[in-house]
Amino acid sequence: MSHDFLICIVDDDPQVRDSLSLVLGLKGYDCRTYDSGESFLSSLPQRAACLILDLKMAGMDGLDLQAALHDSATRFEIIFLTAFADTEVMRSAFIHHAVDFLEKPVQLERLLRAIEIGFSRLRDVVEKTDGQRLLDRLTPREWEVFKALADGLNHRAIGERLGISPRTVEVHKAHLMEKLQLATLADLLKFSVKHLR
Repeated sequence: MSHDFLICIVDDDPQVRDSLSLVLGLKGYDCRTYDSGESFLSSLPQRAACLILDLKMAGMDGLDLQAALHDSATRFEIIFLTAFADTEVMRSAFIHHAVDFLEKPVQLERLLRAIEIGFSRLRDVVEKTDGQRLLDRLTPREWEVFKALADGLNHRAIGERLGISPRTVEVHKAHLMEKLQLATLADLLKFSVKHLR
């Protein structure tokens, strides 16, 4: 089984790091381990990752690391692990978009569910970013044609709206379909639902 993203385990307990890395590695996940928040920040991964983060560590604790990653260019989804559950701490973690807050010793099935939720969030972000990158390639006129097609207008109605001929609409449509890497009108409509607000 292969997965799109990285898992980073940040915990100052070597047994926790090693056991989680072994179990998740056997499940097909690409794992990296770090013994502190500082060591993670000093060699920050450049790919999106799900971060399994110990709450209580010497030096920088889990909440401090979560705050430090807030403005990172790389996207991280965080799952907290702790032996000391505290309502206020959990509340703070969730306010700052933690995926889950699991107590040690962690149940593998719960951890795997949390990882999949984290990966799903990462996929959504990557898909939106990739879609926006494609939309940014459109000329202003292609953008107008794209929005009109997304509104369900035919070539004649688009031409009337934009003051151009239906044939010119077809040309713009062909160009924008190529730039957006779409093959059919159905593809365009699905893309517009995801990327137009």
